[in-house]
Amino acid sequence: MDRFPLEGASAIVTGGASGIGEACARQLAALGARVVVADLQEEKGQAVASDIGGLYVKCDVSSEEDGQTAVAAATEMGPLRALVNSAGIGWANRTVDRNNDPMPQEQFDFVIKVNLLGSFNMLRLAAAQIAKNDPVDADGQRGAIVNLASVAAFDGQIGQAAYSASKGGVVGMTLPIARDLAAAGVRVNTVAPGLIETPIYGEGEASDQFKENLGKNVLFPKRLGTADELASMVVELVTNKYMNGEVIRVDGGIRMPPK
Repeated sequence: MDRFPLEGASAIVTGGASGIGEACARQLAALGARVVVADLQEEKGQAVASDIGGLYVKCDVSSEEDGQTAVAAATEMGPLRALVNSAGIGWANRTVDRNNDPMPQEQFDFVIKVNLLGSFNMLRLAAAQIAKNDPVDADGQRGAIVNLASVAAFDGQIGQAAYSASKGGVVGMTLPIARDLAAAGVRVNTVAPGLIETPIYGEGEASDQFKENLGKNVLFPKRLGTADELASMVVELVTNKYMNGEVIRVDGGIRMPPK
């Protein structure tokens, strides 16, 4: 199959210093892309970038200045052809707690700022640069963008109002942005991960037991997914020239319970 080429091109992976983002950065680099690891974790980000022959850029995804710095750094390594929006945060809090106190508005705002506004900020800046590329084929393809949402966009649990709203926004903007960018030859897709084994769950015996119990809720296979399994879908959406405007769950068939 004729794949979208990454050899000699550059890519940006936000949140690329660990977890799903790191796995995406490594798989894109293996296909020949020069990857900008855009993250706030300096030590980890520099280590990953050094290991894959890329470049680390300290980046708050909600900052226009930081986003422009990441785009400029990528462009210096080769034509920017791909963006993976993997940076994100979670903050569990009920709308009204057991004492009947409301969730602090600033908590909700912060999650939206990073997960939704940050994703759009990086997307718009990267897309503007990708659109300046020469097309790689007769279809006029210039690049691809993959956002990371979550199954919480559809199956939000108790305490996930802010997180689900932010990821639901990412899902909701996928198709209209894909339509916006069609004229520029830029494809846009979103992956909605389920329960993926990342550093967020910690390490050690207690963590392993917790993850094993979580995995029992997955339809099949009854375990957490791996970062590499998730990243392989991201890479498929980048390189498969006919994937556009789609949201794909990668979750082992799980449908999250209320809590």
